[in-house]
Order: sequence, then structure tokens, then C-alpha cells
Amino acid sequence: MTFENTAGPQKHQAVALSVGSDQSVFYRCSFKGYQDTLLVHSLRQFYRDCQIYGTIDFIFGDAAAVFQNCDIFVRRPMDHQSNMITAQGRDDPNENTGILIVNSRVAPASDFRAVKGKCKNYLGRPWKKFSRTVFLKTYLDGSVDKKGWKEWSGDFSLSTLYYAEYMNTSSDGARLLKLWGPICNWSGEGRSPYGGSGAAPSNFFFIKPQLVCSFL
Repeated sequence: MTFENTAGPQKHQAVALSVGSDQSVFYRCSFKGYQDTLLVHSLRQFYRDCQIYGTIDFIFGDAAAVFQNCDIFVRRPMDHQSNMITAQGRDDPNENTGILIVNSRVAPASDFRAVKGKCKNYLGRPWKKFSRTVFLKTYLDGSVDKKGWKEWSGDFSLSTLYYAEYMNTSSDGARLLKLWGPICNWSGEGRSPYGGSGAAPSNFFFIKPQLVCSFL
């Protein structure tokens, strides 16, 4: 099944699907759009073997959302724009929400190839103060900027967000991309690139254990 918004990048925010039902599951579905393609609005959501296409903030919202074995394709945005895959909307530190992308692949869509090397792609940016996103055991194409993540506006939420990459691979063979600022980052060997222990904190997997245990 395909959910598509054909408005194009010039129309800016254009949602293809908004999901707010608890324990919703999507299997072998395709979500196509540009900016704001898939709104994972709230509650618990699971996506398996899906394809998601977009440009800016195209997986966004405040659900407890897990994406397993999915293909994430960045498309060509408007000139002078950058792509941000995620924009997680956690605004309360007590919320058990976040975006987990596991055993998946990030790659350019066919229309992006014309601007590859000119347009930057980022894993995400913090839409809300306590934004929380993890990329786990996922292939990150070389078109993903080495910076990894992007600021929303100035230093907004940089001291309160939770972003992490763990045991990912990339086209140059690196297990992880370098990150910036206070964002969390662990190497496959469990060592922090900033020195000291790289052990993940107890809330590293923020989705309930029964949902993630089969992923590892």
C-alpha cells in the first residue's frame, strides 16, 4: 500500500499520512512526499519493511515509533535547502516517546542524484525541547553529512535532546559518523569518541523491551 502526497517541494509542508492510533502497525507500505511526509503523531507505532521518501523533517512527531528493516530515501529539495530525515517532537522529559530506526538503510532517491554533493542530508533536528532519536545498526549512505545532525535554531534544545547512533555502517566503512555538541554517540566497541566509558545509559532503548528485544 502506498500513501503519497504529490504537492512537491515547492508547497513546503505536505503530509502523506498522519498516524495517531495506539499499537498501529504498517508492513511493506510506502510513504511518499517531500517535507513532512510521515507524521508519527502519538502513541505506539511499528513500521516493518517500509519505504519512506522525503526531504525536510519527513519522519516527525511524538509517537514511540520503531522503524525496522526500512528503506529511507532522501529526495531532491528546493534549491539551497538541506534535508533532515527526522524531527522528533518530545516536549516533556517524562514522555516515553522517541524515534528508533533499526536495521534499516538511508540512501538517496533517484531525483537526488542530480544534486548529490551540493545538497546536505542530516539524520535529524530537534523539533521540540526533549527531542529523542536513535539510529541503530543502520546503513547510512555517504550522502549523509559527516556532521550527522542539524540544529533547529541556534542552541535550542542542545542541552536537553537525546540523539544517538550505535553500530551503524556507512559507504566508507565507518561504523559511526562523527557527531557534534552534547549529542550522545557510541562506537561499536562501546567506547565514547569523547573519552571515557561509552556504555549506553539505562534509558538508551526508550521503547518497551518487548518491542526491541527481537531487533538486537
